[in-house]
Amino acid sequence: MYSKSVDQITILHGDRTKLKDLLRLRLIECGWNDQVRYLCRQAIAENGQTNVDAVVQVVTPEARTLIPDVVKRELLQKIRMSLLQQERLDVSISSR
Repeated sequence: MYSKSVDQITILHGDRTKLKDLLRLRLIECGWNDQVRYLCRQAIAENGQTNVDAVVQVVTPEARTLIPDVVKRELLQKIRMSLLQQERLDVSISSR
């Protein structure tokens, strides 16, 4: 089990969609989307960037720093819980 990545495990067990939905909801609730939208507009105005890839490259580092720690901690806790549940399931299946 430890050789599998978190991504593989969450995809296999349907938790990935739930986690993405939770993240999306929390980011909306804290106003992160609005902040990133503002950063995008600012990058376009300052740099004349109209290429989406260029805007993403400019905005991504700052956007990541704007994610509240409480959101990161909540998501990490959910991922850990998911992994522990899967580990318990794997152990119970292998002990049969």
